[in-house]
Amino acid sequence: MSEAAVAVAGLRRDFGDRTALDGVDLTLGPGESLVVLGPNGAGKTTLLRVLAGLLRPSAGEVSVLGCKLPGEGWKARGRIGFLGHEPLLYRDLSGRENLRFHAHLHGAQGDALESRIGALLAAMGMERRADERVAELSAGMRQRLAICRCVLHEPQLLLLDEPDSNLDSEGRELARKLIGGAELTRVLVTHDPQRALPDGDRALLLGSDGRVVRECPAADLDPAEARAATAGTAP
Repeated sequence: MSEAAVAVAGLRRDFGDRTALDGVDLTLGPGESLVVLGPNGAGKTTLLRVLAGLLRPSAGEVSVLGCKLPGEGWKARGRIGFLGHEPLLYRDLSGRENLRFHAHLHGAQGDALESRIGALLAAMGMERRADERVAELSAGMRQRLAICRCVLHEPQLLLLDEPDSNLDSEGRELARKLIGGAELTRVLVTHDPQRALPDGDRALLLGSDGRVVRECPAADLDPAEARAATAGTAP
């Protein structure tokens, strides 16, 4: 399992008497992208949170960047970029101040940090709005900042939950360029397989019971099957 960027065997995650993930197996090599599809309640977000070390597995084995979770999660945490449903930004701070605060959590500071922050803000078209309070920004602008945040510390693994959320067409294209680097390993949860699959190497389909319906090369997944999996009508 240590050679893979992500390796999961027999993963189960329970919430009380409800099972969110049941017997999930997957392996993702360094630099590969996995697109995760499934209906609401299929455990997609739960899978990301387990991989990020935010949830403990109820059963099974999980290894991320050569670190076994949860015991070695501290070793992997600084090498993971996590983008969840919430942007994880302080509303009373500006976008630039939020990025500085996040960078300091990873021990980054100095001129190189300011240059990195400036480059990311420019990459997401946020340089003119960077010094406004987050509370004054639209949901789309906050999402652009959240994308800057999740790549600020130059992670090796990106865990992305609906990264296109609230973004307009320009924002989606800018985000695609920023989080689509070939050297990055990505796990992407999406409700839009049409946009996500062309950039994916592998696809994982989860059913409403949290079990794997299919795991295959993304190119082998028929668009109709992808749409059915997202809608929860896959066989």
